[in-house]
Amino acid sequence: MLISFIFATPAAIAVEDEEPEIDITVTGKILNRPVTSTQRRDATLQDGTRPAYTINRQEIEQQGARTAKEALKFLPSILGGGTVGTEFNALSGQFIRGSNTNQVLILLDGRPVNNIGGGGFDLSEIPASIIERIEVIPGGGSTLYGSDAIGGIINIITTRPTEKFTANAKVELGSYGLNEQSLQLSQRVGEFSYLVGFSRTQSQNNYPFSIPEAGFSGVRTNNDAIANNTNIKLEYQPSDRTKLSFTGFYLAKNQGTPGGVPIANPLFGQGFFNSLTDNNRKFTDQVFLDLGLEQKLGEGDDSLLLVRAFSDRLNTRFDNRTTAANTLVGNPPVLTNTPRTPQRFETRQNSLGFQIQHNWKFAPTQILTYGFDYRSTNAINETTNLATNVITPSYNANISQGALFAQYSNDLTDRLNITAGLRQEFSSLVNGSATTPSVGIKYALTDSTTVRANYIRNFRTPTIANLFNANPTNIGNPNLLPETGDSYDIGIDQKLGDIGLFRLTAFSNNISNLIAFQRIAPPVNGISGTFQNLGQVVTNGLEASLNLQIVPNFFLAANYTLNDPRIISSVNAGENGKELRFAGANKLNIGLSYENPQGWYAGLFMNSLSGFPTDNLNTEFLSGQTTFDLRLRAPITAQISATLGIENIFDQRFQIFAGFPDGGRTIRGSLSFQF
Repeated sequence: MLISFIFATPAAIAVEDEEPEIDITVTGKILNRPVTSTQRRDATLQDGTRPAYTINRQEIEQQGARTAKEALKFLPSILGGGTVGTEFNALSGQFIRGSNTNQVLILLDGRPVNNIGGGGFDLSEIPASIIERIEVIPGGGSTLYGSDAIGGIINIITTRPTEKFTANAKVELGSYGLNEQSLQLSQRVGEFSYLVGFSRTQSQNNYPFSIPEAGFSGVRTNNDAIANNTNIKLEYQPSDRTKLSFTGFYLAKNQGTPGGVPIANPLFGQGFFNSLTDNNRKFTDQVFLDLGLEQKLGEGDDSLLLVRAFSDRLNTRFDNRTTAANTLVGNPPVLTNTPRTPQRFETRQNSLGFQIQHNWKFAPTQILTYGFDYRSTNAINETTNLATNVITPSYNANISQGALFAQYSNDLTDRLNITAGLRQEFSSLVNGSATTPSVGIKYALTDSTTVRANYIRNFRTPTIANLFNANPTNIGNPNLLPETGDSYDIGIDQKLGDIGLFRLTAFSNNISNLIAFQRIAPPVNGISGTFQNLGQVVTNGLEASLNLQIVPNFFLAANYTLNDPRIISSVNAGENGKELRFAGANKLNIGLSYENPQGWYAGLFMNSLSGFPTDNLNTEFLSGQTTFDLRLRAPITAQISATLGIENIFDQRFQIFAGFPDGGRTIRGSLSFQF
């Protein structure tokens, strides 16, 4: 069953041969899903007070997602800015409860990977082949994870070795030159286990498109991409009380950056400065290494020590080799072939860190999780004039972050649970330290109805680019204050017998000292832009989700996200009371799926996004769109299956940013092998 955007799946369901039905307890399958992010330990969805949304490996495969970015399409709480479109390599953006990409913390197996130099993390870099599940925790999470978790957390849990030898292979072909292959091998041999894999995805992405407001139509060029990814995981378990593990990922991608179509109206608007480029490229080269120890203490199972050391290397390079491009010049603007200086923009980030954590169940109904986090990061950004080979540094800085944290959970009665946490963050930055408490409560009114409420204090340290960038077009501001946030939510979980579950959450997210770019026109001393603390933004909204088994083998899933992010105070004139750009769209997903025990599967899914402003004065908007996807799977043998997918069935065309097109309808087919 594909309910990739809510919670449920009928994986591993025993069915007798004479009964070709999948008849599941939907409620139990949802509430018993593993979720580690809300409590930073092994738990299930029903154990925590926080709302959480997950998608597992089976659902990712059924959905046809190729990357972590695409796997988020049908989840509630996440808006589609940057997460829609047919290019697997399209830059991702995560907007949760009024927060932007830089305010959402990305975790890889529970440890941070956000770019401290420039902010955020591009989820199109992580291939679906290494993902076991993704957990989305809206409303922040600074108590357990620190900076950047001001709007929410996305935790990508990667696959682990299997007990028996397993080989999974996949070959996929699709529209516009899509060609994908992947192979994963896994086995346990005595005390040792291994998982090794490789995936390769390539596409030309040369689709036709038009931008009506610019009077432009043509074919997307310089939009090709190739990604090569390697993963390895080794485990050594000499006893049931001790486990050592090593994890490594190498993610590399080479892609064209075609730019956007310049749009003359409005003058100096969001699309005015666009240009189409014929020779600009982006290269990413990322290495993630992780060494871990799990040790049960004492003689029971109530005390677990977790120790982890990790190292990351994130390299991103833009080679802008286009020597001339059509840009808008003058007033009234005229499209003019303008010479360009070939340049290279390169960012290199190296991080070292460790986590020490103790999970202690010191009483039958009480659990204490506490520990220490540390991460040291060096980030370098340079601009190279490719004509003269002159290198101009933008920033070269180090940030060290450490924290003590604790979270306490107590089942006061069979129906009442409280959870409280506290984190003290330390930073090498002058304004980088913070104290972040949290508290949550959950009460079962009846066996079918549970209510919950949460408060979390969150924060985000300015990035190195925000603080120290030397580029005069967006020069750093060392006087920036950290962003701070207060997140509140209250919700209800209503079981619909054994066949369904309805979840409703109302939330309010208050962000102060919001960091935003401010253009300076005309330039002052050659400086045309900088960063400032914008003021205050409050987002109120709703998240609703429904899972329902209609009849045996047929399942319905739906979710709706309502956002209203409002600028309460701003340093920029005219923005007070306006909707925060990009973050205010509403989202509706509906899915109907069929699956039987023989492996036949069909799913039809709708994704609808409302329009939203692209500037904080609310003078420019992108229209909403509604798309439908179809996924089919047919078993060929017990080990081989074929799939067919049609994304955007009705070929609705829209823009993901002013002047930047979506690829329209695409068709993909694949063969999967499991031995």
